[in-house]
Amino acid sequence: MAAVDPDLPLRQAAVAAARKLGQDYDDLVPRTRLSDGFTFDGARVSFGSFQRGIHRARIQRGPAALTVTTSFKDPYADTFDAAGALFTYAYRAGPIDQPDNRALRAAYELQTPLVYFRALAPGQYLVVAPMFVTADDPVARSVVLEPGLPVQDMQPGGLVSGPDMRAYATREARIRLHQQRFKLDVMRAYRHRCAICALRERSLVQAAHIVPDADPHGIASVVNGLALCAIHHLAFDRSVLGIDPDGVVHIARRLLKETDGPMLRTGLQGFHGEAIALPRQPEDRPDPARLQVRFDRFELAAA
Repeated sequence: MAAVDPDLPLRQAAVAAARKLGQDYDDLVPRTRLSDGFTFDGARVSFGSFQRGIHRARIQRGPAALTVTTSFKDPYADTFDAAGALFTYAYRAGPIDQPDNRALRAAYELQTPLVYFRALAPGQYLVVAPMFVTADDPVARSVVLEPGLPVQDMQPGGLVSGPDMRAYATREARIRLHQQRFKLDVMRAYRHRCAICALRERSLVQAAHIVPDADPHGIASVVNGLALCAIHHLAFDRSVLGIDPDGVVHIARRLLKETDGPMLRTGLQGFHGEAIALPRQPEDRPDPARLQVRFDRFELAAA
């Protein structure tokens, strides 16, 4: 009979808290917020130091790690194999039986859930939880990680979802990982400013897809992206604002004819015929072919 992890209720609380943070921060959680930890049985529990990588909380009774964290500089070459749809996580340097490595390997032996924090930018983390260690390779000094079920579906005894559900969860994690990288790349390319109005309030500037995700041409690449403030992103998505292949802004004719308050005049009508601000690096600039595809849709909707 498989061993039962005595810390399972603690893990469920950790997974629930981490997933909530991911939702609150649109999947990119700042380290300052993660450093607050979470509450379990009235006590504060740490998510980890974000320096050591493998973390076992002081409150734990069992031997297995509670969280694992990657470094943005990636000194241990932790990887995500998109072809194989697998996350790998390297042992900590030093003896194979040092405490951190024992905690990581114990998570495999118990088949118990943990929380995975993947650094996508300095001080910013994608949360994947629950995550399970599904293979341990002492020779390669690494383990394989696979996402599992949401916390409400976890049961004692480890992975209850089976291969199909793990594959689904891994695909979901892969999409989230790619989308967050897309967001970071777009925001970097446009220096965190709206390409139309130059607003640089980071909480109001978003990474917009030129061709949507669902479209075959809707790749999660910076050339298929624009940094837009919330109002211009919504106007772009609703096809009341279009951008032609030359980067010129167009406002739907029906809006150009309307008389309304200052937002319509200065926020939309005032940018008709203006050129968007482009990234400094040519390789980051929007793909004219994708702009044309999206502009054709705008003209059809605005007709």
